[in-house]
Amino acid sequence: MLNFLIYRRGIAAIVGAFILAAALAAPWVQAAALSDAETRTLTFMREEEKLARDVYLTLNDLWSQPVFANIAKSEQQHMDAMLNLIERYRIADPAIPTVGLFANTDLQAMHDGLIARGQQSVTEAFYAGAAIEEIDILDLQEAIAETDKADLRQSYENLLAASGNHLRAFVRNIEAQGLVYEPQYLSAEHLEAILSTPTQRSGNPGRGGRNGGRGR
Repeated sequence: MLNFLIYRRGIAAIVGAFILAAALAAPWVQAAALSDAETRTLTFMREEEKLARDVYLTLNDLWSQPVFANIAKSEQQHMDAMLNLIERYRIADPAIPTVGLFANTDLQAMHDGLIARGQQSVTEAFYAGAAIEEIDILDLQEAIAETDKADLRQSYENLLAASGNHLRAFVRNIEAQGLVYEPQYLSAEHLEAILSTPTQRSGNPGRGGRNGGRGR
């Protein structure tokens, strides 16, 4: 009888270990719980982060401004974070490797318009960057509101904090030229709240704010 109990416990332990290993090795189990809306948003955010990176790379080549080079590196990290989620949920990656090309036609048109604007002058290039970050902020807030997935929310919240940093960086560059920045897509109250928030690093508040930091 004792040997039988030991045998049963051994079988139970093996089965439990097998189930745990299978769950850890099968991200498609989680993907089944992702709604159509969450899937669309995730793939959109992947391309929207690519748009930001591509515009900043192009404008940096044109104007050689550190703000574009610094933030382009950050946007690449954001692209990678979205790709990690896409792979975790076994979703097809919409991002086209070529800089300046997009599967989403709306993002393609937006990219082309921003590049045309940024080519006019370095000031317009800063405004184009600020416009990207304002739009990003609004889209990320909607993305956070639509999902209850902890991993999606955490990633979107990290991107939201970074977009605030980037917006502050572009506004500093604009105001350094003696201009007063006015919101392009956000409300005046929302913009002021963001500009008065300290720079966020890895989800934690730090030094910076409207008059400091590098906006990364």
